[in-house]
Amino acid sequence: MEESIREVLACNVRLLRSEHHYTQERLAEMSGTHRTYIGAIERSERNISLDMICRLAKALHVDGAELLTAQLGLVNRAHAREA
Repeated sequence: MEESIREVLACNVRLLRSEHHYTQERLAEMSGTHRTYIGAIERSERNISLDMICRLAKALHVDGAELLTAQLGLVNRAHAREA
């Protein structure tokens, strides 16, 4: 089954947040939103704006498009950094 774009976004935000050792609260501060909103994004409960995607991308040090790209690319990138 193909994942929805919200599921891809959720997985990528969670993965990158973890990779940077950010709490949901820290990411929320960096992106100008609330911790519970970050949690809702990570659970695919929110359909967020392009502006929020850009703010999250900036806080996570990636391009906005990367947040919307199937997580396999980010997973592979994360593993490559560990090697």
